[in-house]
Amino acid sequence: MAAPLDDMFSLCVDPGKVAGSVDVRFIDNIKGKGLFAKRSIKKGDNIFIERPLVSAQFLWNALYKYKACEYCLRALETAEENARRLSGIPGLSLPHPELCRVRPELHQACPQCQVMYCSSECRQAAADQYHRVLCLGPSQEDPDHPINKLKDAWRSMHYPPETSSIMLMARMVAIVKQAKDKAHWQKLFSHFCSRTANEEEEIAHKLLGEKFRGQLALLNSLFKAALYDEHLSRWFVPEGFRSLFSLVGTNGQGIGTSSLSQWVHACDAFELPAQQREQLDSFIDQLYKDIEKETGDFLNCEGSGLFLLQSSCNHSCIPNAEASFPDNNFLLHLSALSDINPGEEICISYLDCCQRDRSRHSRHKILRENYLFVCSCPKCISQVDELDVTSDEEEEEEGEAEGETEGDEMEDEMTDV
Repeated sequence: MAAPLDDMFSLCVDPGKVAGSVDVRFIDNIKGKGLFAKRSIKKGDNIFIERPLVSAQFLWNALYKYKACEYCLRALETAEENARRLSGIPGLSLPHPELCRVRPELHQACPQCQVMYCSSECRQAAADQYHRVLCLGPSQEDPDHPINKLKDAWRSMHYPPETSSIMLMARMVAIVKQAKDKAHWQKLFSHFCSRTANEEEEIAHKLLGEKFRGQLALLNSLFKAALYDEHLSRWFVPEGFRSLFSLVGTNGQGIGTSSLSQWVHACDAFELPAQQREQLDSFIDQLYKDIEKETGDFLNCEGSGLFLLQSSCNHSCIPNAEASFPDNNFLLHLSALSDINPGEEICISYLDCCQRDRSRHSRHKILRENYLFVCSCPKCISQVDELDVTSDEEEEEEGEAEGETEGDEMEDEMTDV
């Protein structure tokens, strides 16, 4: 049973206003639901802001020294600390440090396990929602604790760049275990699409590789040992675990937060005399060159979340909206990329900019493997007579991937979601 429509807007900022602007409608048995405009929306307009039903950092973040709030994923490093680590220049000083919005004096640790939060509000929200179940207390660093065994198994199976997290599933279980109204949370989670057994198997195969059967069985066993709850017994049997795995694999929205990126955006909006503006822009350009040389493309602390309303957005290779995280936390902003008329479907792209520029065949290959559908957007329909050829870029990437060893993958830098 899907979540009722009034639930769909419940996690939005100003849900009444959002409900007056957009509508969730059933399209057909193939596409399922879609998000449609109820009024004229102009290019650049913020369509809605939404917090996730549940979210989690990726597990490799800590090993790469990316620090973020355990609840809202807000970057905990100041912009200057972030720039120093990413550039490898320990004495680097950023101009206009007052534009950094990170407030270390507000940060708080869980008194039992010492995981960090950006504020007392986030620490309390995590405790109220799921952390009482997941807090390891003095066993935080104990490799034999069942939850740490689960985390280590996931890291050994899913190298960077991560696209999902076993801890998102763990938090889903913990939320239901802690909740007084367990049926309410189960109903909310039931909103996200379910898949057939064959489709779930395909997703598991994509996330975990050729050894997925044995890996999935091990994860299932460790997941059960760490978190079993009789109210959710169906999530712990092999079929239910595969279904849960599929749910986060296909519905999880990547979240990226960066105090440095937020500082740069604040600098861009800062009014300065022409000469000072030129000097600041030059400084930022050089900083990004230093970071690219030292660290690569990955600048953000990353994770994933389940967003009720945003999950209704279907894919298009020519999207009219996009999701972003400009507040340096888990709040998703959906913004219009073009004018949207009343009654028009609001679509995002499940592909990044580079992937969208590839051939129709290449785009379909990515979407089939990761989301299990064949795109029929206007761009794909207009290119239906193209030869089924793979883009040169993808062939090069596949060739490089075949030459990589497992050890090489561990050495690779993470990239943006």
